[in-house]
Amino acid sequence: MNLFCPSQEELNFFGFEDVIEKGKIIVLNMNIAEYRNLSKIIAAYLKLDFQTEVMSRLGKNNPQMLRKVAFISDEFHEYVTNTDAEFFAQSREAKCINIVATQSYTSLLNAMGNQNTVKAIIQNLINKFWFRTDDIFTIEDAQKQIGKEERIKYSKTISEGAKETKYNYIFQKFESQNSNLSESLNQYSQMEYIYDTNYFSQKLETFQCLAFLSDGSKIVPPMKLKLLPYFIQDKYIF
Repeated sequence: MNLFCPSQEELNFFGFEDVIEKGKIIVLNMNIAEYRNLSKIIAAYLKLDFQTEVMSRLGKNNPQMLRKVAFISDEFHEYVTNTDAEFFAQSREAKCINIVATQSYTSLLNAMGNQNTVKAIIQNLINKFWFRTDDIFTIEDAQKQIGKEERIKYSKTISEGAKETKYNYIFQKFESQNSNLSESLNQYSQMEYIYDTNYFSQKLETFQCLAFLSDGSKIVPPMKLKLLPYFIQDKYIF
């Protein structure tokens, strides 16, 4: 109770307008296994209140003068709501950075129950990091976003022709006379996904990801990145 209902003297949260203007950080830390329904209700309320305040700033101030803010959520599929797609689409103008992490796109689909809403959320998140996954929905969406490339294929054909063919009853097989062999080698192009399914499910190692990034003006070619976890960074020399 002290955590959510402090005394008047200990009260330090006066709404998101005060938090944003003073550059404060609000952290929701609740054990979802212990407070599953309650944590979702509180998270949804905080998120909606934050989104409302962020968007309302556009009518109060010059967008160029707004303080940059950030929304960060781990296990985003546990707290996603229908308003997120619209907020992500418009929040860039309000100088809001959205950083979310989820297990897979299927996890979002199970939470939302609407594939169109999930796709709207995904497409409004420009920068993406795909880690190793077996989720086909995630893989197929990533493949489509990255695109295809033209690849050269080769095919080899060997054929045999004979003018006279007789059946050998002793060996129980056909024997050909005056036969000839021909071989043909064909080359053709085919459009294929740049990264196949095995790349996402087998070739990405722990702490490796396929990054799809933008520098603000153009899309950087997709690349594999090796991430450095904070808990082992002391083992590396910079």
